[in-house]
Amino acid sequence: MRIVTWNINSLRLRLPLLERLVAALDPDVICLQETKVPDDLFPDHGPAALGYKHVARRGMKSYNGVAILSRLKLTINDSPDWCTRNDCRHLHVTLKARSGPVELHDFYVPAGGDIPDPVANKKFAHKLDFVAEATNHFAARGVQPRTVLVGDLNIAPLEHDVWSHKQLLDVVSHTPIEVEHLLAWQRTGFVDAVRHFVPDTEKLYTWWSYRNQDWRASNRGRRLDHIWVSPDLQPKLKRHAILQDARDWPQTSDHVPVMIEF
Repeated sequence: MRIVTWNINSLRLRLPLLERLVAALDPDVICLQETKVPDDLFPDHGPAALGYKHVARRGMKSYNGVAILSRLKLTINDSPDWCTRNDCRHLHVTLKARSGPVELHDFYVPAGGDIPDPVANKKFAHKLDFVAEATNHFAARGVQPRTVLVGDLNIAPLEHDVWSHKQLLDVVSHTPIEVEHLLAWQRTGFVDAVRHFVPDTEKLYTWWSYRNQDWRASNRGRRLDHIWVSPDLQPKLKRHAILQDARDWPQTSDHVPVMIEF
């Protein structure tokens, strides 16, 4: 099984890029964030033409939105109304895999604005509240087997998840309070699947700003996109891929797809 997560930054705008993603990685399941499309306008023809007949989506106009495209049958499960905003940031499904059901969560965590102060910046306060609420939710559930959590979590937690640890300590996405919140969430019952393959001492990015005209040369990236798995799935991990070439596709997202193969 191959699962991909990608912040596509507008599904309808970048729908043609899905074909390139499938050609490059051949995933069984594609988890998208920032789809920016209400459910009644979702382009069902696109995933179906690529062989993804099973689709879960939760979207709204212009902002946020998540979707799961699957070759495997899936069941959509209830999920909390995070921070009572109903802003389409989470999908929870059960995949019908050959070896048994797999629980899958697709998250789009709030970005948090530019000022890393929850008093001065309501967006940053909302981000911290969202992650804390998710942490409490998963802690209350306890460790669940055969569970995968993916998405644009909008936090780069480790020193080498950013191009400069020292320069980004007071920049939203890498501040100590965000890192503390994210790692507390991860400790509720998950393993960082990509770092299973790549040591913490190696630089690893999934996002490069549109402001960097030559992003490869400057390489000022951050690892904002994550795949976590329950501990029982860790021995099943086979390989990972970060599709950096997608950052050069026409009209592409500033995030690139991340894949785990079991």
